Amino acid sequence: MACLNLWFTEEELDALRARAESEGRSTQSFAHDAVISAVNEHSRLFDEAADHVLKVSEELNRRLA
Repeated sequence: MACLNLWFTEEELDALRARAESEGRSTQSFAHDAVISAVNEHSRLFDEAADHVLKVSEELNRRLA
């Protein structure tokens, strides 16, 4: 499995550790899932925007075809 080093301020790392601990998880597991969630959310938002653009330009695209 690949590895990635991340740099945090002391305050950020303290907050990360506290949040992970409050959920009964390791800091590594919590950070991993947070990153994957952000990636998935970005992809979802992009797909949603693309669908919206296709929908609102459907008539124009039909005329230009």
